[in-house]
Amino acid sequence: MANSKSAEKRVRQIEKRTVRNRAIKSEIKTLQKKTLTAAEGGNADEAKTAFSAFTSAVDKAAKRNVINDSKAANMKSRTNKAIKPA
Repeated sequence: MANSKSAEKRVRQIEKRTVRNRAIKSEIKTLQKKTLTAAEGGNADEAKTAFSAFTSAVDKAAKRNVINDSKAANMKSRTNKAIKPA
């Protein structure tokens, strides 16, 4: 348990950030699944638009340090590789 006012404030800040980061990561996973599902279904146009939204979300998360830059690059690369045959 926090003993000082500043430590209590840090705990509050961490809780807010945790909720926000969890929501952003969840949104990224949802967009990635949407992209892969569209690619598996053979819908190339839908896959491209979904991939565009996915890359945008991943780049924003990396910019805000929700995920590491390298992880963002890996996620985009793997997803792009998966939708290329479609």
